[in-house]
Amino acid sequence: MILTVTLNTALDITYRVRSLRPHTSHRVTEVTERPGGKGLNVARVLAALGHEVTVTGFVGGATGRALQDQLRGGERISDALVPVHGSTRRTVAVVDTTTGDTTQLNEPGPQVAPAEWAAFQEAYEDLLGSASAVALCGSLPPGVPVGAYATLIRAARAASVPVLLDTSGEPLRRGVAARPDIVKPNADELAELTGSHEPLQAMKDTRRRGAHAVVASLGAEGLCALTPDGTWRAPAPDRLSGNPTGAGDSAVAGLLSGHAEHLPWPERLARAVALSAATVVSPVAGEFDRKTYDDLVTRVTVSERAGAA
Repeated sequence: MILTVTLNTALDITYRVRSLRPHTSHRVTEVTERPGGKGLNVARVLAALGHEVTVTGFVGGATGRALQDQLRGGERISDALVPVHGSTRRTVAVVDTTTGDTTQLNEPGPQVAPAEWAAFQEAYEDLLGSASAVALCGSLPPGVPVGAYATLIRAARAASVPVLLDTSGEPLRRGVAARPDIVKPNADELAELTGSHEPLQAMKDTRRRGAHAVVASLGAEGLCALTPDGTWRAPAPDRLSGNPTGAGDSAVAGLLSGHAEHLPWPERLARAVALSAATVVSPVAGEFDRKTYDDLVTRVTVSERAGAA
């Protein structure tokens, strides 16, 4: 079982409009709702790839109940979310169908009490006993300590469970120091962490800070990975337009599933790039287009940069 952690879950709402213009009214042509937050997006992609997944994190209020109701319909996904008094947030993606551009609106998460954080840590440590890998994903809701991911990484390491971290800012900085197996920042998050805008140099610095392997998302340019086995570059074979919401989460699912299947790094990266691109063209946030994925995964060219690791 792969465990995904989403401390700041969300109900993702996607509106599609013919043309998004400021200061005007819009007629929405299509509305979709899905359980969201980065770890839940990762879980859906992992399940679609055939992996058994358990999701945990915080959930509360009427929005949280709606999120859990939708989770119950998903195959291969087990719900181990921990209740809180506050209400789960919503995120709204507005897709302009003429241009393909997406405008994202994210609500803040619920206030988490110290007792609720303590209850989550206890539940998390119990779940680690049956986990083959864990993904720690996304932002922290109010009330959760800024070093929360560092705490969860240390617990996973103590249980000998490989852990991937995908977050930003101070939670990323503290999490890296706890020595996760993989971190997956984007270029901006790397620059904020290290002060370097040159991705490879920033990745080297991130490994020196504690990460075992670093996989950087470079947007339309694909992925770059700095690992103990080598340094790899995996560009996307095609530039695709669409809704990028969840594309990075699909990349995480590709990396984590590849790890669980003991694939070599080039195959993990090819899967991650193909899944990310296939998510951009999916009409629903946080899901991927299977036909696009099947086409791209055989065409991703992964090259090794000698002597850079």
